[in-house]
Amino acid sequence: MKNGYFVTATGTDVGKTFVTALLVKKWRESGIDAGYYKAALSGAEYINGKWVAGDADYVKRIAGLPDSQEELVSYIYKEAVSPHLAARKEGNPVELSKVKEDFNAADGRHEFMFVEGSGGIICPIRYDEADAASACEKIVPDIAGQKIFLTDIMKTVNLPLLIVTTAALGSINACVLTVEYARQQKLEIRGIIVNRYGASGNLQMEDDNIFMMQEMTNLPLLAKIKQGDTDLGTAPF
Repeated sequence: MKNGYFVTATGTDVGKTFVTALLVKKWRESGIDAGYYKAALSGAEYINGKWVAGDADYVKRIAGLPDSQEELVSYIYKEAVSPHLAARKEGNPVELSKVKEDFNAADGRHEFMFVEGSGGIICPIRYDEADAASACEKIVPDIAGQKIFLTDIMKTVNLPLLIVTTAALGSINACVLTVEYARQQKLEIRGIIVNRYGASGNLQMEDDNIFMMQEMTNLPLLAKIKQGDTDLGTAPF
């Protein structure tokens, strides 16, 4: 297993990119040459005449990364939908061989890697439709009907998981289900990071939710981040 972590979350809009940026920034400020990689990004932004991978660009700016956009992200889609649907509409579906090649190149440039996932842990990355697969079988049988999920990318890069969650109402269910699915897939989990701590205004509930998430998953709380924090608030782990 290589040096690094795969950052996933209990769902979309939990703040995974914000947390990943703070992680990369903290490691680099601590003297560790940390890098960043994301296999597939949808919802690119059109800025100054070019499509920009917003998540990767944010991490690059916050953490001061020297890498180019092409080195940070393998597949960029315009529409803000799941990568499997974006690829079906725009073309250029994800190939695990390219993900592996690009990740290994990024890993070779840096001492420690943070890989950011897309959406939640069960996010479909490529899901070829039956009619498209049938047509494809006549031409290229070995790539017909491919189905790739985020867990396949996790297994390809072979890094332990960091699970980003909030402590809001419903977070216990989302966190425990994410952990149980990861364990079902035989993925190693390093721990939990709570984002937007205090945002609900009910600290008694949030503190109890954090306690219950730890109790029910037997995983450590690695960091607790408030909205707008500019530092991870803990040393590299």
